[in-house]
Amino acid sequence: MTKILVVDDHAVVRAGVHHFISEIPAMEVGGEASTAEEAIRLVRTQDWDIVLLDIAMPDKSGVEVLKQIKREKPDLPVLMLSMHPESRYAVQVLRSGASGYVQKEALATELVNAINTILRGHKYISYGVAELLTSEPVDSEKPLHETLSQREYEIFYKLGQGQGVTQIADELCLSVKTVSTYRSRVLQKMSMTNNADIIYYAIKNNLID
Repeated sequence: MTKILVVDDHAVVRAGVHHFISEIPAMEVGGEASTAEEAIRLVRTQDWDIVLLDIAMPDKSGVEVLKQIKREKPDLPVLMLSMHPESRYAVQVLRSGASGYVQKEALATELVNAINTILRGHKYISYGVAELLTSEPVDSEKPLHETLSQREYEIFYKLGQGQGVTQIADELCLSVKTVSTYRSRVLQKMSMTNNADIIYYAIKNNLID
């Protein structure tokens, strides 16, 4: 029996996943979590075959949870769920260790197909994601935020949400000096002068929730 952990802060989503997984032979939702903290605790204390993880959690981003899971249990596959289109997060989470990316509006059959694909030891990559992974746009045509490294984008994203350097340092377990250095790199790469510029850019480009 495939034991699945569902991590999503919306009870309706968890209930929906539980409903159609219950109709699939040899699969069961063995646990649910509504916060990142609860998800990490369940991952540490129980064995799972796969984790279905929402990218937007209330206490910590799904990308951060993904990275923590991969640090502690690198062989545990994680399928990311998101309400956002593939072009926004898919490539980033796959490069961070996710085994696949599925939009929440996808049909139940696609989710089950993704789970089965991952359990066979493969990554689940839709046609749209495959195009994103194989396309190599000219650098000058890339949006500014796509020129950032994974860590720089993480800092950029949090700054775009209005978080301060100290808060970011606490959440990521980094020193304030380190975060400040990343912030300076972000500002330089994106030709910006302050946090207000970052927030404006993030809102204008629909990069924050």
